Amino acid sequence: MPRLALDHLPVKPGTARSVIVAAVTLVTAEFVRSGMYGAYFTQVIDTQYHLPVAVAGMVAAAHMTADTLMRAPAGSLIQKYGPRKVVFAGALLSLLALSLLLLPAAHTIWMVILIAALHGIGFSPLWPTTMNLAADAALPGYEGRTLTLVSTSLMPLVGLGFMVYGAVARNTHFPIMAMTLGLLALSLLASTLLPARRLIPQAPADEHPHGRPARSVVQAVMPLLPAALMQTLTQAIVGNWLFRIAPELGLGYWNLIALLGVGGAVAFACMPFTGKLADGGRARFAVTVGYACVAAGMLGFTLMPPVWALFLLAPVVGVGYAFLTPGWAALVTQTLPEAQRPAAWGILMTVENAGMALGPALGGFAYQLLNARGPFALNALLSLLTAVGYVLFRHHFVGARTVTSASASPQGQATPDRQTSQAAAADAVASTVKEHLHK
Repeated sequence: MPRLALDHLPVKPGTARSVIVAAVTLVTAEFVRSGMYGAYFTQVIDTQYHLPVAVAGMVAAAHMTADTLMRAPAGSLIQKYGPRKVVFAGALLSLLALSLLLLPAAHTIWMVILIAALHGIGFSPLWPTTMNLAADAALPGYEGRTLTLVSTSLMPLVGLGFMVYGAVARNTHFPIMAMTLGLLALSLLASTLLPARRLIPQAPADEHPHGRPARSVVQAVMPLLPAALMQTLTQAIVGNWLFRIAPELGLGYWNLIALLGVGGAVAFACMPFTGKLADGGRARFAVTVGYACVAAGMLGFTLMPPVWALFLLAPVVGVGYAFLTPGWAALVTQTLPEAQRPAAWGILMTVENAGMALGPALGGFAYQLLNARGPFALNALLSLLTAVGYVLFRHHFVGARTVTSASASPQGQATPDRQTSQAAAADAVASTVKEHLHK
């Protein structure tokens, strides 16, 4: 990447390379993961592996379950041994596991499920590593926007993996396994370029930057668990059923795509402004407003309005996610002490994956109970409860901004120049937010 582009990233000097390497390591592995379990096995499990079609679902479930259960331990290992060793071990396990698919003897139900589970274990350190490095690298006052930039920039490539594998799965002449193992080998090689340690000075594990005893990891993440669960749960409740619900809303295929496009465009257009607000110390407020907007939009969908009204409700939901996405990222970095962040990220991502797995089932139950209104109504209810919860328990987040700033400039670790520059950066961010709110 050109030096000019690196200089304009909202990260500390010298850290952009590590974040980009982590992103490359993750996205090559995600390309394979989304394609294999979302599009490949569902098409060829019977024709090429000679197994019942239902096994494709079992394989995907085994992979996701292993990934979900191992993210918390992976976060703890990253905190103890550093990103490079843990991700390299995981990438090597992923490569070896999927290499077993080349063996005809591996084409049995239990062996394919075991391979998928081993792949899930190997994949589990990648997201916590990337998010931790992005959080460590972010400039003071830009944490939420940096995490949002990294995570959202990877999503199109993840979707591309699903599309590519879906297009070539049934083509027996296409070297799918060669592509798969080649991408995993690239991920393995990229992992060797990751930093051996975190990008911030490591504080003693039993001490808070202010000298007070640090909270346990569970205590640190407890206030964040509702948002971690609900942000994926609410999306999956509706998202997985949209194509089935669309005709009952009067939407054809391209109408649905246009509706999603309108909501997405509004969300991305608003994120620079909502991100500034969240990074300026108002992360909890941004998350609360985000869930409230999502609840309002989803409540409107439950009324089954005419098609033109749906295009007025989509921007409301888009604004909600514009607040929610950077707000959640900033809330994590502002709430978690830096020394505990890797282990805490692993726990949070375990909960996020649980929401992703549980959402489709709850959405299906709501659809069966209330038809098309069901998933929207359930989404609105859960979003509203989450927003109210973050108002009632707001005292758990008081002083989060102070803790983060203090940990960025600890006594005895930061130089005077660094301390001064961070104070100036914080003042600049505060001035920007005040000016924006005034306007």
